[in-house]
Amino acid sequence: MVVLTKIYTKTGDDGTTGLGSGERRKKYDLRVDAYGTVDETNAAVGVARLSTGTDAALADLDAMLMRIQNDLFDLGADLATPPTDEDLGYEPLRVVEAQVNRLETEIDTLNADLSPLNSFVLPGGTPAAAALHVARTICRRAERQSVELAEAEPGKVSDHVRRYLNRLSDFLFVASRWTNDKGAQDVLWVPGKNR
Repeated sequence: MVVLTKIYTKTGDDGTTGLGSGERRKKYDLRVDAYGTVDETNAAVGVARLSTGTDAALADLDAMLMRIQNDLFDLGADLATPPTDEDLGYEPLRVVEAQVNRLETEIDTLNADLSPLNSFVLPGGTPAAAALHVARTICRRAERQSVELAEAEPGKVSDHVRRYLNRLSDFLFVASRWTNDKGAQDVLWVPGKNR
């Protein structure tokens, strides 16, 4: 159980932050950047839920997004606690295969209702779709940062983290189309249209 009794600690006033292992890192450190962008993704999903949570036709999708928000906290905790040989005094929270598999199943469920694409989709359509596209692009940045972190710190980023972020961006793309009247309101790219 997390208990927050005091919000400001002043320990970050020197430009560092504490990882789950107790190690201090600069606030611009790649690991901090990666889990910060995961948090940003989570906030963007929350904004998208302002549209999905008020539409009864989107109730199933909203429930999926709520689960994703919880998963993103798990993923942030995973990134914030790099593997160590030291005893931390607790079992660090890690993203697991079942979370990746659930995303794949939900992608397949939503995608089954969509017609095939014959063009790239521009971000837009319904407010929910536009917000999901914003979340998707932030998620892609989190994925790029996590891949870079995995290369910079070999063995210190779980494959499940990278796979989850990759699947999540796919999920957000499919979900955006699904909220666009199952693709009927997609805004399609027309190459060279405005030359």
